[in-house]
Amino acid sequence: MAASFIDKARIFCRAGKGGNGAVAFHREKYVSAGGPDGGDGGNGGNIVLVVDDNMSTLMDFRYKRKYVADNGMDGQGARKFGKQGKDLTIRVPRGTVVRDAESNEIIKDMSDSEPFILCRGGKGGWGNAHFATPTRQAPRFAKSGLEGEEHDVVLELKLLADVGLIGFPNVGKSTLLSVVSKARPKIANYHFTTLYPNLGVVYVDEGVSFVMADIPGIIEGAAEGAGLGHDFLRHIDRCRLLVHVVDVSGSEGRDPVEDFDAINAELSQYSPDLATRPQIVVANKTDIMEDESLLEKLRAHVEPLGYPLFALSAASHTGTRELVLKIAEKLSTLPPVTVYEPEYVPKPVKIDASEPLKITIEDNTYIIEGKWLERLMSNINFGDYESRMFFDKMLRENGVFQQLEDLGIKDGDIVSMYELEFEYQH
Repeated sequence: MAASFIDKARIFCRAGKGGNGAVAFHREKYVSAGGPDGGDGGNGGNIVLVVDDNMSTLMDFRYKRKYVADNGMDGQGARKFGKQGKDLTIRVPRGTVVRDAESNEIIKDMSDSEPFILCRGGKGGWGNAHFATPTRQAPRFAKSGLEGEEHDVVLELKLLADVGLIGFPNVGKSTLLSVVSKARPKIANYHFTTLYPNLGVVYVDEGVSFVMADIPGIIEGAAEGAGLGHDFLRHIDRCRLLVHVVDVSGSEGRDPVEDFDAINAELSQYSPDLATRPQIVVANKTDIMEDESLLEKLRAHVEPLGYPLFALSAASHTGTRELVLKIAEKLSTLPPVTVYEPEYVPKPVKIDASEPLKITIEDNTYIIEGKWLERLMSNINFGDYESRMFFDKMLRENGVFQQLEDLGIKDGDIVSMYELEFEYQH
């Protein structure tokens, strides 16, 4: 049953390739020398991530792992531009952190409502109409479209909740959430009722509310991945305040102090930062308490540690209002929910220049094409001086300029590479 909640998924995304430019000439009755009129290719579609508040798990990514956007259409005669490839929109739950699969660095935290372009589509190639000049009136060449970006990413869901309910299974967390909010979690008297986190909005007063998450029961060994617990610890990462629910009824023969310490030990092991998060301790099930000394024993243990303790019964709604007011008061002093900053910096592109380039000569224009050149150009920012210098260095080191000179290029001849065109100067 644990498989019913999916909170981590790895997917492959590839944006669409740009369409190729067209080589065409104007054909019309009584027009003896129609000029070039080949249209440009359309840009490839982007891969766009969008938050969907109706999603609460990453279940959709369990079976579908590959996402590819549409390619741009090729250009046509009569200066008809190719149609742009349709963007592929991928919907994710709010709070999904997108990581680079190789480095594990954060690319984007999908906590706001802005769409995010994960992979950009390749630019469409220019048609021959683009290359007409007073001295080159009938260019017989066009450009190929560029490949789209591709990325292997890991999606990781971290709930956006102000308050996280933690504690062993069956201590009354789901009941408490259902009492203080409009959430309707499934509640039953057995362990591991909650297989995925339930979220509820708690309305305190006019204009005052907070989001509470019932985190599935943590068991000892969760930090090492035992049972269900490890899968859910990451959901507490964002919570500003933890409400630690402990069963003090003694109905299952449990020791509340041992339970409290065991959960906190798991938190410490998973994340030292999490262990220092503010906590309010809730002694629950006081309505069926068999031995009051269990409550006093817990109070004597937690209050010296600086944790306030609230004795209540979620099932009979006793003491829950006081708890809600205390949580709201505490939250007003705490910083907002964590939003993770991007850490990912694209790595310098590795170019395998062993494959020879294709150089075609048309009307004193040297057209250079090749896979590695296309890949290099898609990673160069031509508006940046250092990027241009790197590009020049790569061409020089890989003998491109030498090849051009061997083919007889002269100063003033045109060099054309995909979307770039310049006059050659020795």
